[in-house]
Amino acid sequence: MWFDNHCHLTTIKDDPAEIVSVAASEGVTKLLTVGCSVADSANAIEIASRFDNVWATAGVHPHEAANGIEGLETLLTSEGVVAVGECGLDYFYEHSPREAQAEVFAQQIALAHKYELALVIHSRDAWEDTFNVLDECGVPERTVFHCFTGTPAEAEAAAERNIYLSFSGIVTFPSAKELQAAAKVAPLNRILVETDSPYLAPVPHRGKANKPALVSVVGQFLAEHIGISVEQLAEHTTRNAHDLYGIELPAPAGG
Repeated sequence: MWFDNHCHLTTIKDDPAEIVSVAASEGVTKLLTVGCSVADSANAIEIASRFDNVWATAGVHPHEAANGIEGLETLLTSEGVVAVGECGLDYFYEHSPREAQAEVFAQQIALAHKYELALVIHSRDAWEDTFNVLDECGVPERTVFHCFTGTPAEAEAAAERNIYLSFSGIVTFPSAKELQAAAKVAPLNRILVETDSPYLAPVPHRGKANKPALVSVVGQFLAEHIGISVEQLAEHTTRNAHDLYGIELPAPAGG
């Protein structure tokens, strides 16, 4: 069974019930839908509330940092919210000024500490500053780099800080050699899988809208790449997701 620990049910065009049902048919039995603004986070929380196997985050993406985080804190105590984010730094697009990104990132790190929630980080072309902000603010005990795209050096820097790494469909791209090398040095107890759907569909589905059901494709590639069975990777990544987000694992069958 798989846990898609990062998708955007608020932006996938299909009906959420259909998305969840199709995912379950492919063994993807748990999903985390992620907020990127205060309004989007509220929508994510509402969608998650309809399902027993879907949880939500509340956060402000670096693209939205110029708008601040007013109203975000009140969402963090909503039922089903297990993390702050996604938040962080994006120097590739810079839709918000870098100063605003850093300030809003630091504010959300503080909220993760205050509410003892996991922290979901988006970092693109900003590794040095991302680690600097984390070190200055203190890395929350449960933190993940979503859609990790770093090199082995960034993977090792994350491991030193006990940060989880979530691999998306990008790891299946033939051009992603550095990322694939990073996957081999990542601790198995810190690896997760995600789709980031509707974005970043894995090979051989590139060019199509992504969906949570395809997290199994990411997992199958990753298992083969690092040299373990698909069953082992599914078990580890699902357990890791439960640990990261503080979600209790179901009791084994038979008590």
